[in-house]
Amino acid sequence: MSFIQSLEKRRTYYNINRELPVSEEEVLDIVRKVTEATPDAFNMKSARVVVALGEKQDQLWDSVYDAFGGQIERGKIDSFKNGYGTILYFIDEDLIKSYQEQFSLYADNFPVWANQSNGMLQSNIWTALREVGVGASLQHYNPVINEAVARLFDIPAGWKLIGQMPFGGIGAEPDGKEKEDINKRVVVKK
Repeated sequence: MSFIQSLEKRRTYYNINRELPVSEEEVLDIVRKVTEATPDAFNMKSARVVVALGEKQDQLWDSVYDAFGGQIERGKIDSFKNGYGTILYFIDEDLIKSYQEQFSLYADNFPVWANQSNGMLQSNIWTALREVGVGASLQHYNPVINEAVARLFDIPAGWKLIGQMPFGGIGAEPDGKEKEDINKRVVVKK
């Protein structure tokens, strides 16, 4: 599969289950390798990743439901809980502060660059998982769940939660995507 084909196969999968088409270790290996390979300005390595599996997967999504006091439909939360696991994405803000102090001329840019790198990491892991037949989606229940996640996973105070990626076996394919006139978004000038 080519890189572009892999990107095209990467979709938001809400109907996931605990039947992985590959081993748990293969998924974890993908997460490790992609995290190492994803670029970051000044080679900061600002991204942090926690992978919730098994009991921690269940506790995470129960905590999300509880943090919202029932304001989110239980079925929606359970659709994420039904997955094999969840990848939690963080930025190490203490590390960013150290770069801001070391390179003060660029101080305002380091948080922006860290967010950009984290976005690349999310996309890269999502695409790499899809290449091996694992479905995922990207959720953003932070900052409401930040304290619960920090307690559940013993997260350092300097780590900022960016997103949650429940993943698992694919229960059903998502509906097709509407094509757009890409020339409205990509402009070429000569």
